[in-house]
Amino acid sequence: MKDFWNERYAEEGFAYGVEPNDFLKDNFLHFPKDGKILCLSEGEGRNALFLAKNGFEVTAVDISEVGLKKAMIRAKEENLSLKTILSDLETFGFGNETWDGIISIFGHLPPKIRQRVHQNIYPSLKTNGVFLFEAYTPEQLLFKTGGPKDESMFLTKTIIESELSELNPVIFRTCVREIQEGKYHSGLSAVVQFLGKKY
Repeated sequence: MKDFWNERYAEEGFAYGVEPNDFLKDNFLHFPKDGKILCLSEGEGRNALFLAKNGFEVTAVDISEVGLKKAMIRAKEENLSLKTILSDLETFGFGNETWDGIISIFGHLPPKIRQRVHQNIYPSLKTNGVFLFEAYTPEQLLFKTGGPKDESMFLTKTIIESELSELNPVIFRTCVREIQEGKYHSGLSAVVQFLGKKY
């Protein structure tokens, strides 16, 4: 997977554009003001840099050094503070009550790694911390406008209810929506959107 993502991010331009994800853009004010935010599978940094612009202390983690390097170049160009960590989420240390917010935007993972990540969300969030993500559902295979080809890496409401049961859902829905995020996310898409809070 590391080689796959390094090759993708080595392409000219930005694989998923430079604008933040719509769901994040519409809901980032749910995060505690000026909080510490962890961005999972953050790639070239579009969402992390958006949060940094809005006053958050942001850490971006990804398996691709190429993607993170591009994120840091943009951060320096825009005079933004950004911390990056090169790590596989299979071994990444989330910490305990460390984050005011965690985001995952189309961060599709094999089931075992996804389960490990989800097990770490609740304990690593501070009280009133928020987990926000958008992901493709299995129906996305009909649209073919982005995402993995392995159905086991998609998310369903049942999986989320099971693996993130400790969080209080504030937003939790599936929908079909238009996505324009660079050349790899383009067109009508079947997604699940989740924003959960730790009390």
